[in-house]
Amino acid sequence: MIGLLTTSRLLKALADDTRLRILHLLAQEELTGSDLMEVLNLGQSRVSTHLNLLKEVGLVNDRKEGRKAFYNLGSSPAAGLWREVLTANEDSPEFAADLAGLETLRERRRGEQRAYFDRVAASFGEQLLPGRTWEGLARSLILLAPRARYADLGVGDGLLTLMLAEVASTVTAVDLSPAMLAQLNARAKQKGIKNIATVEGDIASLPLPEASHDVVVMSQALHHAKEPLRALQEAARILVPGGRLLVIDLLAHQEEWVREKLEHAHLGFTEPALAQLLEAAGFRNVLVSRSARDPQPPHFMSLTATAQK
Repeated sequence: MIGLLTTSRLLKALADDTRLRILHLLAQEELTGSDLMEVLNLGQSRVSTHLNLLKEVGLVNDRKEGRKAFYNLGSSPAAGLWREVLTANEDSPEFAADLAGLETLRERRRGEQRAYFDRVAASFGEQLLPGRTWEGLARSLILLAPRARYADLGVGDGLLTLMLAEVASTVTAVDLSPAMLAQLNARAKQKGIKNIATVEGDIASLPLPEASHDVVVMSQALHHAKEPLRALQEAARILVPGGRLLVIDLLAHQEEWVREKLEHAHLGFTEPALAQLLEAAGFRNVLVSRSARDPQPPHFMSLTATAQK
């Protein structure tokens, strides 16, 4: 129930064809004042006056987004009245012209967006873009991974282990370094993650039972193994039949300094060599591909390999 004064103000607000046209446009989608100026072919002051009046009677709301103000339909208890007016005049030439103008506005927006991406297409990969991080991409994609028993062999900084824990039923984290595992346990505790079991051990001689895991991940760990074939055979041993293996490692390179400084036992692997190792370890459906090139010198290239027991 609305009062007489409110009804009078509402009727005055509706007693103008431009304000009805604004309501009709806002019924299609949220628009800015500039959008309305373009579609209605009106100046800023006139559009602002009409919007302020409609806001006063609760027929229009606005919200701020940065420097822009977006307008949408309000929730006035008398909104049904203007809806009846709009319905009764839905075939009016004014409304039809406004819809055509709105479609032109939408097409201009699409054109501007296309023009932007066309303009930056050649250098898009090198641009610093908000939210465009490999960690963000990995966290998003990992949500598609199956809920299963994972083994992360050679955990390193533990970032991947913590990501896997978000989707896994359990994650067994294996590393030679007790300090690495202690750091991982501390970070997991801080995040409230309780499905990670840390195991100190050599990836070439895993202290884990046969057929105890559904997925094994070896991220930048294989080049540390003195006997990479044996490490892959151990990964196969702890996998269930049909279990999956993911290997992320380095493409073969000539940077000898990594042997002493980073304890690398191998200077990466060629695609055929990694594929042969996986097949020799008893895996099938082997796929090996180059995945990413480090932007910083010496521009190490990563390989990604997937296989099935």
